[in-house]
Amino acid sequence: MTSKFTIILAAGKGTRMKSKLHKVLHQIAGKSMVDHVLTQVEQLHPEAVVTVVGHDADAVKAELGDRTQFAEQKEQLGTGHAVMQAEGILGGRRGVTMIVSGDTPLLTADTFNKLFAYHADKGAKATILTAAAPDPTGYGRIIRGELGTVQKIVEQKDASPEEAQINEINTGVFCFDNEALFSALHEVTNDNAQGEYYLTDVIEILKNRGDVVAAYKMPNFDESMGVNDRVALSAAARVMRNRINEQHMRDGVTLVDPERTYIDADVKIGSDTVIEPGAYLKGKTVIGSDCHVGTGSTITDSTIEDGVTITSSTIEDSIMRTGSDIGPNSHLRPQSDIGEGAHIGNFCEVKKATIGAGTKVGHLTYVGDATLGKNINVGCGVVFVNYDGVKKWHTNVGDEAFIGSNSNIVAPVEVADHSFIAAGSTITDDVPFHGMAIARARQTTKKDYWDRLPLAESEEWK
Repeated sequence: MTSKFTIILAAGKGTRMKSKLHKVLHQIAGKSMVDHVLTQVEQLHPEAVVTVVGHDADAVKAELGDRTQFAEQKEQLGTGHAVMQAEGILGGRRGVTMIVSGDTPLLTADTFNKLFAYHADKGAKATILTAAAPDPTGYGRIIRGELGTVQKIVEQKDASPEEAQINEINTGVFCFDNEALFSALHEVTNDNAQGEYYLTDVIEILKNRGDVVAAYKMPNFDESMGVNDRVALSAAARVMRNRINEQHMRDGVTLVDPERTYIDADVKIGSDTVIEPGAYLKGKTVIGSDCHVGTGSTITDSTIEDGVTITSSTIEDSIMRTGSDIGPNSHLRPQSDIGEGAHIGNFCEVKKATIGAGTKVGHLTYVGDATLGKNINVGCGVVFVNYDGVKKWHTNVGDEAFIGSNSNIVAPVEVADHSFIAAGSTITDDVPFHGMAIARARQTTKKDYWDRLPLAESEEWK
């Protein structure tokens, strides 16, 4: 079986992005562009992947980690020069090498597989992945002979007026016989308008040697879209989002308005879940079956089990267990664990806390650094006071406890099972089993107080 290799080009600065961030690190659907490319390449199980880095090399290496080997292009002297930097890793090895740019996030493993297969079927030394572009401006043009064979690739700045009218473009993806590739690269010169070493010149060198050069024309131009500026980034994100959303719908998820639903590439959703417009599902989020995610909800890196209802709320790095619900307008901050059938109402915030099964936290409440047991009732306006200005402290509340409205629970305290806290209390000491804690000043009523006020004589207030 022929060995497969891949070279990902990720050295260019990407000045048209006008960004401090390296171009290939800009994100689409929750992953950097170069990560999207590598993820698809990995599905081919190549023997080696080499990513050519240059500008912000350390950032790209940190992004991709040990999923790829790296070669550094210290001076950006063109795509041919970039590929040459991989010779130390791939030079002399027998097989087929695919070259792909790190700013083409929409390409799929299916297309890569078809390219490899076409290359093998034609017995080619080089195969170009091409597409018909609605507007070919900026792309290299594929020049074919009378029999439809590839003669050469002409870059935009070197194209004649007639060549510039051709709409079949070079997508920047190639398959090469690996040994022929590096042999030909040593013959490439920089005698062109840009003064660069073009990878595309390898095509003409191989043609002159009498080698077969093929071109596989992919049916979907959108997939070949390269990203050079923010406008193209937005267009690519739209294509990716539509692709992701369509797959979820085909898998049994209801998206009420797909064009206004934002789902990152690594999100998983179970069947019969309904996602309303304006929801944003980010990162590694996993959502179970029969859930309902309401308008304006944002869920990041969280696990949502089956039958959960989320109404216009924000959830970060947390878990909501089966049958629980939240919202509207509540916030789970990181490390929150909401138990089965638990209820988090409106305008609540939970942080680094466990809420037991069946517990109800109704509204206008903050629960931070706490463990709450089962079937607790937490009244309106309760605050778990967890920070003393220096350190965070933890509170434990037992099963079946009752916490009255407008109570302050000043950590660290232990509130036992089946205990009660009276409304308006500030609790600083432990509350025992079956005990009731009342911590508030006694009410004082001043009779006939109104008559003492100057307003009492005002006609306006009579």
